[in-house]
Amino acid sequence: MSQYVVDASVAAKWFLNEKHSDAACLILRRGNELHAPDFFLLEIDNLLVKRIRRGDISRRHADEIRAALRRFDISYHPFTPMRNEAFELASQACLSLYDSLYIVLAILIRGRMVTADRKLYDALARTLLCEHVLWVEDLQ
Repeated sequence: MSQYVVDASVAAKWFLNEKHSDAACLILRRGNELHAPDFFLLEIDNLLVKRIRRGDISRRHADEIRAALRRFDISYHPFTPMRNEAFELASQACLSLYDSLYIVLAILIRGRMVTADRKLYDALARTLLCEHVLWVEDLQ
């Protein structure tokens, strides 16, 4: 069984037809254990609000996405116990604190964070943290 930390960039592609959407859906296969920090839902909500404001999606569609996401089998982890490690990582690796929390969680569960954020992936792929990050198109 593979353990993955999914970030909001991947989850958004489950519902919005975008580049890498097909690859992002591969993680939903049976046998994969999905994890996310507890602020993940807020990140998704923020993304949806931005899409509504831009006119990309309707409020109704956003509500449908929010309801569907609650039915996914994702284990949510409180970010507070990971806060100090994420702060250290963010300050040393020039990452956002939010991105650092995803990586710290991947390390803690001995899994990998899957991302569709190319800038984040490229930054991590050149570090010792590369074993804890997976580009969305590399899912098998």
